[in-house]
Amino acid sequence: MTEKTKDYPIKVGCDRGLCHQAVGRQDRQLNTYDWLADIPDNAEDTDLVEVQFKHTRKGYYHNVNNLPLKKGDIVAVEASPGHDIGVVTLTGRLVKLQLKKANLKSADDIKRIYRIAREIDMQKFREAKAREHSTMIESRVIAKGLGLQMKIGDVEYQGDGNKAIFYYIADERVDFRQLIKDLAAAFHVRIEMKQIGARQEAGRIGGTGPCGRELCCATWMKNFSSVSTNAARFQDISLNPQKLAGMCAKLKCCLNYEVDDYVEASKHFPAKDVILQTQDADYYFFKNDILAGIVTYLTDKNIAANLETISAARARDVMNMNKNGEKPLSLQEDGHQKPVKQHVDLAGGDISRFDKTKKKKKKKKKPTGSQSEHAKE
Repeated sequence: MTEKTKDYPIKVGCDRGLCHQAVGRQDRQLNTYDWLADIPDNAEDTDLVEVQFKHTRKGYYHNVNNLPLKKGDIVAVEASPGHDIGVVTLTGRLVKLQLKKANLKSADDIKRIYRIAREIDMQKFREAKAREHSTMIESRVIAKGLGLQMKIGDVEYQGDGNKAIFYYIADERVDFRQLIKDLAAAFHVRIEMKQIGARQEAGRIGGTGPCGRELCCATWMKNFSSVSTNAARFQDISLNPQKLAGMCAKLKCCLNYEVDDYVEASKHFPAKDVILQTQDADYYFFKNDILAGIVTYLTDKNIAANLETISAARARDVMNMNKNGEKPLSLQEDGHQKPVKQHVDLAGGDISRFDKTKKKKKKKKKPTGSQSEHAKE
């Protein structure tokens, strides 16, 4: 039994967690759709569970107590020291695949799930989360007082409030030994410093990209690969830094999405420095449309005149003919010259033709039977 709400169906009797069943809705960053949710005995295939914490931080834990966990359950997990509070984001066989991407160094990194979070756990969790923003602001003041060239971008308290992770950005190596002492004295918690890059910071903060969708780093991207301007060159994208940069001020990750297709398709195109010779003129490269498979040539390098657009296959054929000492009549597929367009002199006609207006003739309505009788009378 389900009852419909405004946005999504909620299972009647689902009294814990953030979403229903095993698939869940897209309400958390780096959400993974569990396409094996309806497979029998999927959850019993492994005791590994994926748990997500604030923003993009995830961990993998053993369900040693065989708790009936499903996606969206809020659980208390093992931490060092104490415990942490997170949300179950994946169970079953897909966790094994996700575990391979995590590159855990040893099996000791996989800790245990204690229990489903109780009310007292949630109360401590909410108290700890309420201190994060003020802690971040105060920690920035402390770091600035020490003259450290770093930016503390986010603070994450552990679920029990005994530990705090400070995420910072720095261009150079920073000696924060004194900073850790000052932060521990100010907040009375265990301090952990974690350096992140500009892309990781954008993923933690989130936002909307120029494409109108949520940032990829905040929704599904887990690993970041290097992006170079060559990706833009292969796709014939203008090298404008303002348009190529993302919200993190780095090159957009999406530049790498289609570059492989462009590189593969460009192999079927002749080199840009090749000159195609015909009986009437020599043609130089002007531009190409890789996805459409066409190339445009011109007869003058300095002026875009006498443009000829042909297919990449035809360009290769002409290039091979030139290598054999042959020159086709033209670049066209049939070898015939391109028909010359007749010049139309717009000012040569009668200028007064624009002043003539056509009068619409009004149609006379035929009298109806009753009107004709009245007319006879």
